[in-house]
Amino acid sequence: MSSIRASRGRLLTAAASATAITLVLAACGGGNGNTASESGGGGGSITIGTTDKITSLDPAGSYDNGSFAVMNQVFPFLLNTPYGSPDVQPDIAESAKFTSPTEYTVKLKPGLKWANGHDLTASDVKFTFDRQVKIKAADGPSSLLWNLKSTDAVDDTTVVFHLKSGNDQTFAQVLSSPAGPIVDEEVFSPDAVTPDQTIVDGKAFAGPYEITSYTVNELISYEAYDGYQGLLGKPATPEVNVKYYADASNLKLEIEQGSIDVAYRSLSATDVADLATNKDVKVVHGPGGEIRYVTFNFDTQPFGAKTPEADPAKALAVREAVADLIDRQAISDQVYKGTYTPLYSYVPEGLTGANEALKGLYGDGKGGPDAAKAAKVLSDAGVTTPIALNLQYSNDHYGPSSGDEYALIKDQLEADGLFKVNLQTTEWVQYSKDRTSDVYPAYQLGWFPDYSDADNYLTPFFLTENFLANHYSNPAVDDLIHKQGVETDPAKRAELIGQIQDAVAKDLSTVPYLQGAQTAVVRTGVTGADKTLDASFKFRYGALAKG
Repeated sequence: MSSIRASRGRLLTAAASATAITLVLAACGGGNGNTASESGGGGGSITIGTTDKITSLDPAGSYDNGSFAVMNQVFPFLLNTPYGSPDVQPDIAESAKFTSPTEYTVKLKPGLKWANGHDLTASDVKFTFDRQVKIKAADGPSSLLWNLKSTDAVDDTTVVFHLKSGNDQTFAQVLSSPAGPIVDEEVFSPDAVTPDQTIVDGKAFAGPYEITSYTVNELISYEAYDGYQGLLGKPATPEVNVKYYADASNLKLEIEQGSIDVAYRSLSATDVADLATNKDVKVVHGPGGEIRYVTFNFDTQPFGAKTPEADPAKALAVREAVADLIDRQAISDQVYKGTYTPLYSYVPEGLTGANEALKGLYGDGKGGPDAAKAAKVLSDAGVTTPIALNLQYSNDHYGPSSGDEYALIKDQLEADGLFKVNLQTTEWVQYSKDRTSDVYPAYQLGWFPDYSDADNYLTPFFLTENFLANHYSNPAVDDLIHKQGVETDPAKRAELIGQIQDAVAKDLSTVPYLQGAQTAVVRTGVTGADKTLDASFKFRYGALAKG
């Protein structure tokens, strides 16, 4: 399916670019095949530990790593990525192609079944995408479907997607993204997010695994689903248990003691360095793509549109001053020991169209901070200092170093008396609700890509209706995003991607500051880590096995 994407960047995969997105396994390599069964697993069970959190099992109700990690195991996709590749191929589809510039036709494999015995047909596919668009949850992935006009089920195995604009360069990738898991229309609500327990009780699964026991953010048990007919093949391990930890120190302790087989997201850079000295484990690196950024709520930030002192020019000056003061290199060195690197734009280095739009506009023009410049920006706008800024971060979603990360950002903003930062923290499940409800004027977010293309760092963020829900809107940016999405000439598309970054850099909806790669630490007896940490940026349990 890569032929329909006229331009696809490739992320850098340098092993030196490790991050705190960690996987701790056993020190045996897996095979190079595309199906999990080819990794030569010996069956049995594997226990995985994580500090990630699930916000919803319903694909319409969540857009985060913790939730999507579960969806990748239990829901089928029309298109998916094989192990070791970012290139989408048919999963439960038999074929998928453009039949006209604005029509994308998918033919399902015959005889598909849900784990509950229901038939899986084109009607379920239509239902899936109709409800995504209708529910349009604030913290869901519906923004990825901006170009979808309607979906038709022609017969039991044929689906036609009608697009608003022709020659969509990313639609196939979107079908493999968090907007793409297919759901059972006999279990899910057509117009509301479906509760987790309803999904589990309804056995509404048709991916490589089904859930057999579920206690949210405590323990999930999976068993391989025999009816899965998709791209990934039969899982190498028939039973997987996933334990959820509130504290990364306990996660590290249990992997050291052998209480769990795998620890994935998130250990600190210090923990990873310490585990690298353990003779029973080995550090493995995968392709990168994660970014970190500060998000501004354009309604509630200082001088925001719905504050008593609303003033767009002053609000922009506040955002510019933050961009002038953040010292990316210091955060990289002091908090992450170089496992994250400075990021000066919205698309990470290594993807086609990436630039450094922020570097020349803010700070000293070379990537460093500049307090004098920040002070002048505020003074010229008539802003009285220090500015009271409420800044929020999650203490459990982006790894145990988030506290140090945001304490350092607070210090950087306050060092010259320009800001007085009220730094607060909230656990992710509540945080994910608050951030879309105008609770936080400025707050931490991170991003792990849905697919390997610059579009995924632009469309979900900066279209007027975006997942940030921060009230940012720029019609010129909307127009550029729509144009790049359907531009078939690679050079012209890359140019448009650069123009989008340049425009958003002047608006500062967000201030990105770090990027990083995937890291795995592997312990004796487990194979398949090389397949799991691939350029699809998905974490599929079916590749893992005990040798």
